[in-house]
Amino acid sequence: MKKLLLVLLALAMVFAFVACAAPAEEEPVAGEEPVADDNPYAALDPVVLKGADNASVGAAAQLFGELVAEKVAAITGDQLTVEYYPNSVLGNDQELQGQMLAGDIDFVICQTAQTVNFVPEVAIFDLPMVFAKYDAATIDQALNKSAFTDAINEAYGAQGMYCLHYLQAATFRETTSNRAIHSIDDFNGLMIRTMENANHMAFWQAMGAQPTPLPWSEVYMSLQQGLIEAQENATDTCAGNNLQEVQDYLILTHHILYCNQFLISSALFDSLDPAYQEALQQAIDEAAAEIEAQLVTINDENLQILVDGGMEVIEFEASFIDEVLAMAEGVYASIGEQVGTDLVELLQTELAK
Repeated sequence: MKKLLLVLLALAMVFAFVACAAPAEEEPVAGEEPVADDNPYAALDPVVLKGADNASVGAAAQLFGELVAEKVAAITGDQLTVEYYPNSVLGNDQELQGQMLAGDIDFVICQTAQTVNFVPEVAIFDLPMVFAKYDAATIDQALNKSAFTDAINEAYGAQGMYCLHYLQAATFRETTSNRAIHSIDDFNGLMIRTMENANHMAFWQAMGAQPTPLPWSEVYMSLQQGLIEAQENATDTCAGNNLQEVQDYLILTHHILYCNQFLISSALFDSLDPAYQEALQQAIDEAAAEIEAQLVTINDENLQILVDGGMEVIEFEASFIDEVLAMAEGVYASIGEQVGTDLVELLQTELAK
């Protein structure tokens, strides 16, 4: 019995020693807040997104993509980051969108014309002059915050991608030419380079011109050698490629909205933690607000570069829009058949609100 008591006494002494030796929990110092991790993304696995564009140096798409990369890293404390490849490093618009759908890259910033090959409903952006009468805020509301937004994103989603933002500032694709054009009749026979887009070609044919699709890399030399007379693009693209060296006139046709899309693989986006999805959308929205505030200035500065380089600017009366719309009725009918007249009417309704 004595032995048992001695063993119990010894065990009690050991437990007492261990208890005394255990570190005590630190009491918070009066007046101090408890220290907490200030990065809510720290618990998530780091993710690297790969993005690209086919824009010219200094064009809106490049500025947008690089600013989104900067912002999303700052928002997430470098937990969600972007490897960004601008200026056609990874290919042209069609190639980039194909790579995105194949899973080789995650997002692409590009204009709408080449997306028609993947999402037929995006042909609605090919409607001539459909945005020409509206200001940037009205267009933004219709494209990014309306029933049209939901409808068009269903079409993107069905093809494996989402559009997270349409970037625009009511600036447009314009026409450059070595022929002075002062009226509708002056477009007759104009040899103009277009993208590989059947709707764009149909529009220029309706105007009496002779559209010729060419890879962008061949345009400068073709204009220089007189193989084509004209091309159409936003002023930043024209100035970025020094078209003032090979073109005499800048004709402000305002025929197609200069709009860049932020396209992302739906499979990739859906796989992201919801916190990362929100952070990416926040970065896109903040970057878009900053870039869109600069786009009119950028457009005007590039227009001035073209003028300083020797190009003459030609503007039309407001009635020009209605003249073009009258000539493009067949194009509207054709695009309506492609995308559905309901979608066309929905866009027009949202713009008119």
